[in-house]
Amino acid sequence: MFPGMDKRAMEAAMRKLGVQQRDVQADEVVIKLKGGSTEIVISNPSVTKVTMMGQENFQIAGEYSERAQQSSSPQLQQPLFNEEDVKTVIGQTGCSDAEAKVALAKVNGDLAAAILFISEKR
Repeated sequence: MFPGMDKRAMEAAMRKLGVQQRDVQADEVVIKLKGGSTEIVISNPSVTKVTMMGQENFQIAGEYSERAQQSSSPQLQQPLFNEEDVKTVIGQTGCSDAEAKVALAKVNGDLAAAILFISEKR
């Protein structure tokens, strides 16, 4: 950090000032940029967590690249509703299968809201 300063002296000075450092084991660091289209990927990173005056910071160094932001895997997403929900909405409103699915999707799977949505539409 400072040329000619002994590593032990530097560590002692940092302890005296209340600065703590800890290495974080990481395989990859991904920074998702606003706008949702690009992310920065740091491969083989060297990550250090620095705590100073109650504030935590991370220092990251490594091989840097950019890529299109990856969407989350579809199989990990839970469906908002199931076939039983669709049948319930159809039974209460007399609508079609497609209408019930559209209504449930619009209200994030909320049965009562889907029934009200279809009833108000008619």
